[in-house]
Amino acid sequence: MESCSEMVPFPLLTTPIESNYRACTIPYRFPSDNPRKATPTEISWVDLFLNSVTSFRQRAENDTTVPDAHSKAEKFAQRYTEMLEEMKKDPESHGGPPDCILLCRLREQVLRELGFRDIFKKVKDEENAKAISLFGDVVHLNDSIEEEDTRVENLVRGIFAGNIFDLGSAQLAEIFAKDGMSFLASCQNLVPRPWVIDDLNAFKLKWSKKLWKKVIIFVDNSGADIILGILPFARELLRHGSQVVVLAANDLPSINDVTYSELIEIVSKLKDENGNLLGVDASNLFIANSGNDLPVIDLTRVSQELAYLATDADLVILEGMGRGIETNLYAQFKCDSLKIGMVKHPEVAQFLGGRLYDCVFKYNEVLNG
Repeated sequence: MESCSEMVPFPLLTTPIESNYRACTIPYRFPSDNPRKATPTEISWVDLFLNSVTSFRQRAENDTTVPDAHSKAEKFAQRYTEMLEEMKKDPESHGGPPDCILLCRLREQVLRELGFRDIFKKVKDEENAKAISLFGDVVHLNDSIEEEDTRVENLVRGIFAGNIFDLGSAQLAEIFAKDGMSFLASCQNLVPRPWVIDDLNAFKLKWSKKLWKKVIIFVDNSGADIILGILPFARELLRHGSQVVVLAANDLPSINDVTYSELIEIVSKLKDENGNLLGVDASNLFIANSGNDLPVIDLTRVSQELAYLATDADLVILEGMGRGIETNLYAQFKCDSLKIGMVKHPEVAQFLGGRLYDCVFKYNEVLNG
């Protein structure tokens, strides 16, 4: 399901990786727990995935690229629901015990076995087109802010506002289906600071004093997230003096996450004939295939291409709830790192001691990096 070429560990993880890294932030179980009995945390997470089955089934039913999509979507819902219910009875079934990577992988596996390759394609295309039409306005608004400190905060708020476009969250999928989402309204309606993890002041101070030469950004959703959140921020990094910015995107479709091939197309539409992004030279804005095929990521398995590009990076950014919070909030790197995402599951909010739709902005500086 992943890239054909061999996957390798992300080279900037603190070593030894075996004792320093685990791609799961929230402990679903402890060594003392009975291996044959699901823990309360496992049950609550399995239930969270059960709650999203209906919205995934509806997307699959409407996939015009799959013959007999309606009955295949029913099969998906039935098969995946059975797997989840079995895991509640026996956590070691289906390759368990469960964590968010396994629960996501099983869902993708069932969809792909039934012929569903990209059930969110239509909504991704629509949202990308909308966001592309707004890109200029959002960038000009940021560029008009003279005070650097305020401009950086505004760009960060834009990342959070864009990150709301997440159809993997059952509640947000429902809101989106009813009303759509306004990017600028979302910017203004973020929960007030201080956020549940809020290192923004430290990051802004560092921004004013430090120049990161090479930045790797693991990106998340299509639409407003990548186009109105991440790309204006990446452009600002280049404008600020970063020599290279690499956007690492999924190899294969998963939920409404942007893929490598989609991102190449988006950026080519936004660049002018001179390769600039609204006046900023974007020749050193690279797009890399991360090798990943899920909305979460295990950094012990990335593409060789990304590993090669990342070797000499001095800032790693993991964006989005799946990559930045649920799997890598506590990941340690040999260089500076930033985990940024919105909390869109009540279970994550409870674990962090925050509010639903709270924001996580976790900046770690490596002093000898």
